Amino acid sequence: MRQLLDFLPLVAFLISYYVVDIYFASGVLIIATILQIAVLQIFYKKVERMHWLTLAMVIVFGSLTIYFHDDAFIKWKVTIIYCLFAVVLTAYQYLGTPIAQKMLGNDIKAPSKVWRNINIAWVITCLTAALLNYYIAFSFEMDVWVNFKVFGLTAMTFGLFIATGAYLYQYIPEEEEIKEADHQKPSSNK
Repeated sequence: MRQLLDFLPLVAFLISYYVVDIYFASGVLIIATILQIAVLQIFYKKVERMHWLTLAMVIVFGSLTIYFHDDAFIKWKVTIIYCLFAVVLTAYQYLGTPIAQKMLGNDIKAPSKVWRNINIAWVITCLTAALLNYYIAFSFEMDVWVNFKVFGLTAMTFGLFIATGAYLYQYIPEEEEIKEADHQKPSSNK
């Protein structure tokens, strides 16, 4: 359910773009992203930093798009967000624990080299997405860019997560190991 929430603003943007135009879709994206944050807060009691960053970027660039009636702002938003993600991923790599390890490291015990490789792959994917977005946004018609933003970037994200899972598969504990680890945990009934 939570992952589905990440796609609702994108779907709302796509539908409103094809029904009305990019300026209306930018307003819908702002509202849908605010609603997404509200639902995450109400039902999950926690909103990730990534969601707050995305909300801020959507509000700023969506508002600029509407105010100046210039679609370049909403196109730049995607490139800037992916560049920021690449910077954050790189910073965590060198200043702390890679983000993938922070997210999955409690369940999957893999060598630090594996986490570093995953982080590098995520950085490369973010930079590739940023460059592709820029190229497509400013070289092709709006319909091509909107379809790329919704379908192309989503496919890249899914591909990255599938590749990450395949790469980590050998480190995923077997069911017996999980049961054994659960039995070794101290009982909280004492």
